Amino acid sequence: MRLVVTGRDGQVAASLLEAGQRRDGIEVVTLGRPVLDLARPDTVFDALAAARPDIVVSAAAYTAVDQAEDEPDLAFAVNAVGAGKVAEAAAKLGVPVIHLSTDYVFDGTKDGAYVETDATAPLGVYGASKLAGELAVAAVNPRHLILRTAWVYSPFGKNFVKTMLRLAGDRDEIAVVADQWGNPTSALDIADSILHAAAVLRGDEAFDGYGIYHLAGTGGINWSGFARHILDTSARYGGPTARVRDIATADYPTKARRPANSRLSSEKFAEAFEWTAPVWQESAEKVVRRLARGKARQALSA
Repeated sequence: MRLVVTGRDGQVAASLLEAGQRRDGIEVVTLGRPVLDLARPDTVFDALAAARPDIVVSAAAYTAVDQAEDEPDLAFAVNAVGAGKVAEAAAKLGVPVIHLSTDYVFDGTKDGAYVETDATAPLGVYGASKLAGELAVAAVNPRHLILRTAWVYSPFGKNFVKTMLRLAGDRDEIAVVADQWGNPTSALDIADSILHAAAVLRGDEAFDGYGIYHLAGTGGINWSGFARHILDTSARYGGPTARVRDIATADYPTKARRPANSRLSSEKFAEAFEWTAPVWQESAEKVVRRLARGKARQALSA
């Protein structure tokens, strides 16, 4: 099975490349700029056609949440128009598309975990552009899985886990928001779930479960609690650590508003594909251990 992934440097793309190397019968190909550039729709079809996908994974996106407030045209060009072109190209090639979306399509006012049928109401340009992308994907390719995920981290790229470890190397105390809640989600788990779902799609031409799914780590926490877990785990493996001080969202103003509740229920995905993410603490420990041991080796060799 040949998975062609849009985006070469993203966390999910890197995680899929790594996971694909460990599995027989799976080839993961990543496409990025300039060969495939979502801001240049004319590049999309030729790049995907040349890669000969069995399934397209639409992972590339504009993800600068605050910067999107100043660059709405670019955010929509990539996350809406570009995503639609990827799905359209997959349809023309006769293959399904697995498209990654976000918890930011919700406004965060619900008390419990969001399910797929809850009303969307993005608070900012980034969330609005990703919601527009969902609609574009669904409109042009009926064989779509739209996977909304949240609070993504991994050993790759830029993310909250790596930021906390970096700050802990320079500070004794880190102030972290305590009134935003969500599901920390490892990109390594996302990659595993995508490979699992792709195998289902590949093996069942009559699959009738296409649509929107939530896919996030099991269990919820606030950002400061997540930070404490990261740094406590890092300390156990010889990595940097620091105290965490709770602050309110109002104490850390950002250009784009964030939802206070980003928790997602992944029960629909679990039922459809018989795959459930590990509890978030377990997945976070694997990533932190890997990063902390890497930092310890670097220090010893310095």
